[in-house]
This record gives sequence, C-alpha cells and structure tokens, in this order.
Amino acid sequence: MGEVSIYRLGLIFTLWLGLGVPLIAAPLDEALKPLPEAPALDPARVDLGRQLFNEPRLSANQSLSCASCHHLASGGADDKPFSIGFDGKPVGINTPTVFNASHNFKQFWDGRADTLEAQVKHVVTSPVEMGSDWATVVRNLSALPAYRAAFAQTYPDGVTAANVQNALATYGRTLLTPNSRFDQYLLGNTEILSRQEKYGYQRFKDYGCIACHQGVNIGGNMFQKFGVMGDYFKARGNPTESDLGRYLLTQDEEDRHVFKVPSLRNVAVTAPYFHDASAKTLEEAVDVMFKYQLGRVPSQEDKDLIIQFLKTLTGEWAGKPL
Repeated sequence: MGEVSIYRLGLIFTLWLGLGVPLIAAPLDEALKPLPEAPALDPARVDLGRQLFNEPRLSANQSLSCASCHHLASGGADDKPFSIGFDGKPVGINTPTVFNASHNFKQFWDGRADTLEAQVKHVVTSPVEMGSDWATVVRNLSALPAYRAAFAQTYPDGVTAANVQNALATYGRTLLTPNSRFDQYLLGNTEILSRQEKYGYQRFKDYGCIACHQGVNIGGNMFQKFGVMGDYFKARGNPTESDLGRYLLTQDEEDRHVFKVPSLRNVAVTAPYFHDASAKTLEEAVDVMFKYQLGRVPSQEDKDLIIQFLKTLTGEWAGKPL
C-alpha cells in the first residue's frame, strides 16, 4: 500500500492501514528540540505584564520601557548595536532578544540572573539601563488608579516590587516564536526543508556547531569561552569591560571572556551579533564562529549551506513570521 503524507498541526498522518487508525509520524530524535507549547499562565497577569512591558514609568526619568530596546515586531532585540539607556547614552553590551528567553538556563550574556524575575529586577535598577529603584517604581505605579485596580485584582497584596517583577516575567514566558520551518521539520514534516537546508543542518552537525547550540533553544543552555581556538579579542582590538564576561561576576580567571551561549532561534533577524555587536551580518558571524570557536576553515559552499539552515530557525510572533 503506497504511503501518502499530509502535514497538519506539526504531525504527519499516513494512509489508513486497514486498522481504522491513522499512524502518526514521531518527532525526529535530534539534539535540537522543537519549541514546546506555551505554558498555561494566568491571563490577568499576562495582560498586566504586557502593559508593564510598554510602561516608561519603570525608568528613572520615565523615558524608557522594556519595549524601547526589545522590538517585538522585529526579532525581540534592538536594531542598534547598543541600546540607549535612560540617560541617553549607549549601554556597554548588545541587547539580546527577549523571544524564547524563558528557555535559557540563565539570563544576560554573563548569566547573572537565574530567572526572568531576577532579570527584570536587574534591568530596572541598572545604572546604565533604566536607572530607577523599586521604591520609586512602586510609588509611580501606585499613583495610577488603573494599575492599583489591576494589581489588586491579580495579586492579594497589590502593587509590590515582587509583583511587578512577576507580572513582567509572566508576560515574558509568553514571548515565544513557534512554528519555524525547522520546528515543523523536527515534528515530522521532513519535506518542509529544501535539500540545501537539510545539507546545511548536516554541515552544522558535522562541523561541531551543535556542541554548543543544541536543545530547545538551540543554545542558551551553557557557558562558553569566546575564543576557544584563537584570541578573538586581541584580533579585534579596543578591549572593553564587557569583554570580560563572567569574570566580572566571579573574578575567576577561568571565567575571563566566558559568556552564555546565545540561542540561535530567529538568528537571521536579530543582527548585529555577539555581545560586542561586532558582526553586522549573519555571514560575518558564521566566519567568526568558524575561526575562533571551531578553528576550522570551511568551504564557501558549506558556509552558504549552514546559513541557509540558520534561516529556517525563524519562527512566528502573533501568528506572523518574524
């Protein structure tokens, strides 16, 4: 009996085999995993978090909201190499995307926050980002009847620093970009990728990129030194404090130039790349990774194939491709 595949809802239903039950193609067993469904969350907290995400009263001079540096319509990151803080000056490190951040094992390039709540806490009080303090934030929000009512309906103790952080983090957990073509491939629709994109995925694995970029977030689940196979920072020049990575937190020499491995989801739409925003294009970023992380010289064809694969990692937001 010939087999006919029909793709729907991430699964492949084959022809009936005389048993009255369709077979369901199992997801592929790969080191990369499809993005899970969004968790069940309190809708009121999500809505409150959405309001707060766009609320400039979180910053010291009420000029900056989370949305100012995280553009949800274009990758969840900033279009500038370095975001502008509340004081009008650029921050010292490239702003990572908020999309799928809930699937990272730590937050920030240096991994200084374990949770989204802790991330919010740091950003609001950062002297170069929002520059505020939590007593001021609570006072500003409490002065507005709409916020007082919304918090009272959602949290028994109303407007508090912990509740603001939780509402924002709850909204953050909804910032997922499902249904990338590669996710659909992992779920069993193996025909959705072109032959070149499949070759690119194979090259991605063969060259060893997958050693650091794997799991649900295709990265975001380990720390790694930037410059394993060469001194990236010496070659780049103009050292900055942010280049020290986790060393700034631990003062451990082993953590010098060590950063959280970024997720590659939506990587084609989140330029520029790296903590220092030094790679303006995906092609440049791939070149740097080959030279300084892998110590290998690929053919132009292999690089092109890998880039084609990376472009399949772009998901959807609000039902539309990013």
